[in-house]
Amino acid sequence: MRSSTVRIGLVALFVTALVTAQLAAAKVLAISLPVDLPLVGASVFVPGGVLAYALTFFASDCYAEIYGRRDAQTMVNLGFLMNFVMLGLVYFAVLAPIAPPQITGASQAQFSAVFRSGTAVVAASLVAYLVSQNWDIVVFHWVRDRTDGAHLWLRNLVSTGTSQAIDTVIFIGIAFAIGPVVLSGASFPPASQLAGLMAGQYLAKLLIAVVDTPFVYAVVGQVGAHDAGSDATAWAR
Repeated sequence: MRSSTVRIGLVALFVTALVTAQLAAAKVLAISLPVDLPLVGASVFVPGGVLAYALTFFASDCYAEIYGRRDAQTMVNLGFLMNFVMLGLVYFAVLAPIAPPQITGASQAQFSAVFRSGTAVVAASLVAYLVSQNWDIVVFHWVRDRTDGAHLWLRNLVSTGTSQAIDTVIFIGIAFAIGPVVLSGASFPPASQLAGLMAGQYLAKLLIAVVDTPFVYAVVGQVGAHDAGSDATAWAR
């Protein structure tokens, strides 16, 4: 497969997943577990965009492996800026006058409720994204350098596992604790509640990271050693 096709495909996947995750972040999903887990309980509570957001780490890890740290960080930081473009367009659509309900089938309040996330959730998403995605790329290449380009599975799991932990702590801390306290004067939630949310979300994200590892291998393998700029078998060891 041509490197240019993979490059465009990875950028397209990254941006699509990023926008989807941002739009779906305000909804919290309850996923039942077969057994009760410490801190978590019988259900895992995760943002509606958890799968989409996990795909951004898959795309950035593939991109970093094939095209290098600098290009990957450029993609991540441009993605951060594109968040504001998306939010601007969404807020413009929310604030613009709406056609009568008999035409649209929905009122202004209903449209706003669907597309306008809480300020704390939006701020949490943006801060968590900027910190965790850049950490992911730095750690990915740190492991790559220390293993001489071998063990792609190791750098994928270590970089994604640590970055998702950072992302989870920042997102939960701002969206469900600091944000509501600062913006609306709400009481600070119990530490056990925050710990449960963090543990559940991290468990879900870590599982996705394990599952996506074979797909990282598949994408890198499709590009080939010449385009990846590495030894023909180093990435697969």
